[in-house]
Amino acid sequence: MKKFSIFLLYFLPIVAFGQHYTSYFTGNTIDTLTNPTGGVCLMGGATENDNAMIWFLNRCDGGDVLVIRASGSDGYNDYLYQDLNVTVNSVESIVFNDTQASLDPYIQQKITQAEGIWIAGGDQWDYVSFWRDTPIDSLINDAIVNRNIVIGGTSAGMAVLGGFYFTAENGTVTSAEALANPYNTRVRVDSSAFLKAPFLHDINTDTHYDNPDRRGRQAVFLARIMTDYGIEAKGIACGEYTAMCIPPDGIASVYGNSNHKAYFIQTNCELTDRLPETCSAGIPLTWNRNMSALKVYRVSGTNSGLNNFNLNDWETGSGGHWENWYIENGVLYSSPGEKINCSGLTAPETGMHDELQLFPNPTSGILQIEGMEYVAGEINIFDMSGNQVHISAPEIRTTLPIDVSELRQGLYYIEIRTDNDPVKRLKFIKI
Repeated sequence: MKKFSIFLLYFLPIVAFGQHYTSYFTGNTIDTLTNPTGGVCLMGGATENDNAMIWFLNRCDGGDVLVIRASGSDGYNDYLYQDLNVTVNSVESIVFNDTQASLDPYIQQKITQAEGIWIAGGDQWDYVSFWRDTPIDSLINDAIVNRNIVIGGTSAGMAVLGGFYFTAENGTVTSAEALANPYNTRVRVDSSAFLKAPFLHDINTDTHYDNPDRRGRQAVFLARIMTDYGIEAKGIACGEYTAMCIPPDGIASVYGNSNHKAYFIQTNCELTDRLPETCSAGIPLTWNRNMSALKVYRVSGTNSGLNNFNLNDWETGSGGHWENWYIENGVLYSSPGEKINCSGLTAPETGMHDELQLFPNPTSGILQIEGMEYVAGEINIFDMSGNQVHISAPEIRTTLPIDVSELRQGLYYIEIRTDNDPVKRLKFIKI
């Protein structure tokens, strides 16, 4: 009987109910410490790709896998614990029922003990509203940076891993709706600090790319980021049955078959002026730029993940082909393109500088500037009519707070004088 009781403890799932969450546990209840090898696994949302998920589990190094979600139950437990024939110590699925779950010490402890964290599909606004600015996102980010865990997600779980994320706060939005009005109330792309997955800090991620067609709406997301934040973000997307695995070397491998595609989208660095021609409320988007506003590397999946793209240079890939995307009066067009060549080219005059960060952006009060030390001099803020609305003399520091609470709601740009460049310009939104 003693031997049989150990068998029950080790293999049968355990269900625990808390007031604000439900936990489904499978495996060894005693935590183990292993050496995870990091990385990111992204999936398009219809069903998991076994080979990509095996990649994810192998990088956990036999440790504990934590699945976090805001709906569903224990669908991942047996699949990850035994069906893929990769040994892990345990799999636990925790379903968040509300925001209060993020404050629960049990959940926080489980994050600190996990070697791999998987974010299930669902509603990404649940994830943003439940986890952002709570111990959950802080502990996940600490685990990524300091314990080298592997992280991944599918559908909504993939959508929230980009540094610029569609929140779905007001519901989802179709390509047609977004293209017809890029300031549709459902086009909500946020840059407030959230999850910090490697190689995704300036990326917008999107999923279910082939059903429905989401190319248009992601192009709108990138147009809004460029117009509102003054940042040339990039896009990564997966078709419904496509998976992408990004190891620490930044070479993203694409899993699936020839019908399963991944997309790597960026503004065309070869152009002098890269801003959308028309990106305004109530007016269809136009982002043409000589029919080459966006350069896209489109990659087909393989069972072994042979085809890939280099996220270090965003120019080098194998097994894919280049396309040009452009938008005219709310209609997205694509055509075959040539490989992008950004060597020796500089940023456009809009003042987009990767080394500087504004956060939170949008903001209602204090604006922080992070990324480099500042010298004494003026920091000027202008509204979009060119009127100067703020001036200050900063101290030398790496994070500089500016109180913009008195400004009216709207779009502004800030001029920053540094020791390396006479003037740098960034945009922010006051809400």
